[in-house]
Amino acid sequence: MGKREDLIAKYADDLKQKCGMTPDMDLLTKVTIGCGPAIYNADGATVASTQPEEVALVKNNFLIKKLGLSDGPELQEAIDAVFETYGVSERNKYRAVVYYMLTKHFGKEAQYL
Repeated sequence: MGKREDLIAKYADDLKQKCGMTPDMDLLTKVTIGCGPAIYNADGATVASTQPEEVALVKNNFLIKKLGLSDGPELQEAIDAVFETYGVSERNKYRAVVYYMLTKHFGKEAQYL
């Protein structure tokens, strides 16, 4: 397996073990590819859920720009729910896993067709 496939397997394991969900591997692969080269960078591959500027990036760059959602309190509520599902104490929240869960939460899988 290549490096990207190894990372996708790791993300799928996080979804199963830490989030209690069975991943849609096709969607997870597409979300991972959509993250671009950030997945290979230790800092870019994870989301620092305790840093407000990092949370703002998820909201603005992913939810609003990529998924085309309108800004509103429901965006922050969804981000908080995803972090809660992932585990508040979990230090390494992988960006692809967070984006995958947000995509599923808002029913925006069509963005990745």
